[in-house]
Amino acid sequence: MTQALPIIDGRIGVIAGNGRFPIIFAENARKMGLQVFAVAHEGETEPELEQYVDRIHWVKIGQLNKLINAFKADGVRNVVMLGGVKKTHIYSNARPDFRVLALATKLVLWKDDDILRALAAELEKDGITICESTFGLEGILVTEGTLTSRQPTKKEWVDIRYGWDVAKETGRLDIGQCVVVKDRTIVAVEAVEGTDEAIKRGGALAKDGAVVVKRCKPQQDLRFDLPAVGPRTIEVMQSVKATVLAVEAGRSVVLDRDLLLRHAEDAGISVVGLTREQETPSSKP
Repeated sequence: MTQALPIIDGRIGVIAGNGRFPIIFAENARKMGLQVFAVAHEGETEPELEQYVDRIHWVKIGQLNKLINAFKADGVRNVVMLGGVKKTHIYSNARPDFRVLALATKLVLWKDDDILRALAAELEKDGITICESTFGLEGILVTEGTLTSRQPTKKEWVDIRYGWDVAKETGRLDIGQCVVVKDRTIVAVEAVEGTDEAIKRGGALAKDGAVVVKRCKPQQDLRFDLPAVGPRTIEVMQSVKATVLAVEAGRSVVLDRDLLLRHAEDAGISVVGLTREQETPSSKP
């Protein structure tokens, strides 16, 4: 469900991570008549984003005070957080400022959601609200049902159901959003390496016919880290002969939808949108 966003002076800010999600959001927001102001992360954010925003500021991972001051200088009161930051880069490229270090001392748990909620609370101290990242994205959220002409087989539905349940638990434990399944066996679980690398690893073990399942964590805060898939996801799946991509509908983003579906059709990959409100589909093809 998209959150009603109180736009101040027609301005929206973007805390931009990697991938095309920030670019697509910025393009949509400007079509809606909004001015877009981005804070981008060096070594993560696509430089192309500069073409789609009214102003961009570049920071290193962990420069929270610089990020806040950039939005305040641009008069931005509402922001969305889009795109990921590779956890491996957090360990190698981060330059935490005193504000982040002070924040870190207050955290009891270092789970993703705890960190992001603490960051959101810190921004709110300066009058900046992080809003749900589903805002304005109805056209690129995954829809329910089979999105390709090829339906999953009965055997693939069994793996989808199994992966759907396991992904819920790995999400609950804050491990990752994606699992790779073959014959009701989990061959890979996404961790710090990200979805693409998990698919490569699981696909190599499965040899062929792997099913990829990606869903929100049960405790997912819709302001942060929505699952996202794009044409690159299909390319990686094709490289390891995976056959099904099952993603949570209404709470996941499909980037470059037409291109993704075209690649999936060409590769014979079935793409399915599932909702947590419904039971996992029956095994009927």
